[in-house]
Amino acid sequence: MGRLTLNVLLSFAQFEREVAAERIRDKIAASKKKGMWMGGMVPLGYNAAGRTLEINDNEAQTVRKLYELYDKHRTAKEVAIQAAQLGLRSTQRINKNGVRSGDVALDRGHIHHILTNPIYAGRIRHRDKTYDGLHKAIIEPAVWDDVQTKLQVKAAYKRGDGKKVKDPSPLIGKLFDETGDRLTPSHSSKGGKRHRYYISHRLVKQAGEKDKSGWRLPALQLERQIEKAIQEHLAKAATPSIVTDLTSEEILRIRAEVELVTSTQTNLFVLIERIDITAGKITIHLDSNALINFLQIDLGRLTPDAILVTRPFQMRKRGVETKLIIGDKSPEIDEALIRNIADAHNWLVMIKSGKTFDEIAAKDKTSKRRIQQVTEWALLAPDIVKQIVEGRQPLGLTSNWLLRHKLPADWNAQRDLIAAL
Repeated sequence: MGRLTLNVLLSFAQFEREVAAERIRDKIAASKKKGMWMGGMVPLGYNAAGRTLEINDNEAQTVRKLYELYDKHRTAKEVAIQAAQLGLRSTQRINKNGVRSGDVALDRGHIHHILTNPIYAGRIRHRDKTYDGLHKAIIEPAVWDDVQTKLQVKAAYKRGDGKKVKDPSPLIGKLFDETGDRLTPSHSSKGGKRHRYYISHRLVKQAGEKDKSGWRLPALQLERQIEKAIQEHLAKAATPSIVTDLTSEEILRIRAEVELVTSTQTNLFVLIERIDITAGKITIHLDSNALINFLQIDLGRLTPDAILVTRPFQMRKRGVETKLIIGDKSPEIDEALIRNIADAHNWLVMIKSGKTFDEIAAKDKTSKRRIQQVTEWALLAPDIVKQIVEGRQPLGLTSNWLLRHKLPADWNAQRDLIAAL
């Protein structure tokens, strides 16, 4: 009855949270449909004025100049170079604690965001829809539409016959190993099935040469694990450890956004700037601009922990199968292995008491060969046995592995051998 009551209460609590989140999302969507500005980082060229925006004349000149430069040069890279020479800079912001941010040279990413932001044409974007805004436009809508057409024409062409790639590699250009070498996408085909990987670039350049320091990671496993790590990190977004000076309204809004991305097929890889992989640890660096756009807050309110996701990282092999573990590994108790080690200890006691292998085999209804193979498992180091009992042993440490490999008598040598699995 206690469990039943608790489950009922938890179900109603979850229902209440989901209803509140849905109402907040609907409220934001309805307000944006009316052309209201619903908060977040104020775009360059505007000042916040309640639920709308007012043109900042000085910054508006910078925005207009960027559009003029693009109309002349047609590439964001050249616009960034010209903007730096003209001294065009981003908005300087000061948060409640007096911390200054911004006032930096405009890079290609920021310029591309300004060129594609419909807010400068007097419009408000909500997900994949755009509505007429209540604020005045800095750029004429016809000019803005023309720029979008030019951007589409200048976009990189896809290789091949134009068909959509069935298995894209969303982490391309973002993965690096401990030597600083980039991991590049690769694949193999077997039985008509395509298997994707991320491998160290030096393995591609030095094909045929053996380099044990290179990485070769199954792509789908890695992408799922990283996506899960980011979801867990975003679940903490509405906390002071990630964002400072949160209001109750912002907490509810951020929670609603996080619940939405975890319940839908939202692309979280756009939040990633770089991923560093080392033996035992993976570090995910999030893009601060993408994160503040997602959370709709000022950059100065992000804590240093907000853009850094660090998790334990293990790569374990079992036969030809490779398993990736990012984060804390849940215990996997191998009951068969525990039983075999217990038999090994029992058989060792019998051997010490003077019984022969044949006598032990007849008593326990097993083979003499098996007793000879398994008895030496009683000589495993105590800490290794404790790991096995608690389910913390390496993935590759199984009964089959122990049968195929002879254990050294020295405990330190055992630890080194098993740690490499």
